[in-house]
Amino acid sequence: MNVLLVNGSPHADGCTFSALSEMARALKKQNIDSEIFHIGSKPIQGCTACFRCGELGTCVFQDDVYSRLVEKIKNCDAFVVGAPVYYAGPPGTLCALLDRVFFSAGQYLKFKPAAGIVNCRRGGASAAFDRLNKYFTINLMPVATSQYWNSTHGHTPEDQKHDEEGLQTMRTLAYNLAWLMKNAAAGHLAGVDLPEQEDRLCTNFI
Repeated sequence: MNVLLVNGSPHADGCTFSALSEMARALKKQNIDSEIFHIGSKPIQGCTACFRCGELGTCVFQDDVYSRLVEKIKNCDAFVVGAPVYYAGPPGTLCALLDRVFFSAGQYLKFKPAAGIVNCRRGGASAAFDRLNKYFTINLMPVATSQYWNSTHGHTPEDQKHDEEGLQTMRTLAYNLAWLMKNAAAGHLAGVDLPEQEDRLCTNFI
């Protein structure tokens, strides 16, 4: 089993990376592999609502970060997104990427356990955390929980080391995510089918 940990910060080795690394170490103790995928610091194309992905089976914009992330999503067993807090929300580049991934390739994430984590200097963590969770809860993904909302605090990774409760929250999240994954695997071996899905209804409010 393996977990894909997405670093949605433009900084490859900043606080988001440190929080995800804390999770990775805890997952390793549960005999679960993980990989941190950094989205980089370059501009990322957002969704233009062209709906071509419905015809092509993939986003019409085939930039490298999108293509690499989707391939890794296909092979992961669980999905975690980490983000710094910018004006009480995740960075625009991360949201632009996730909008396209979930709209065009969400089928590869359905029923995979998920979690979002955020890091902030002071405030805005809960709003950013809520924004990330909305991707999972619209896509049939079981959401792993922790002992507190999934946030750490610190302006630098060195600062973050002093947030003992936040780092413990990351470890608890990793343990709970591992528990979800192992239960899902055991259920599959026992013949427990995925939940029944009705044909999708879309109601437009006019």
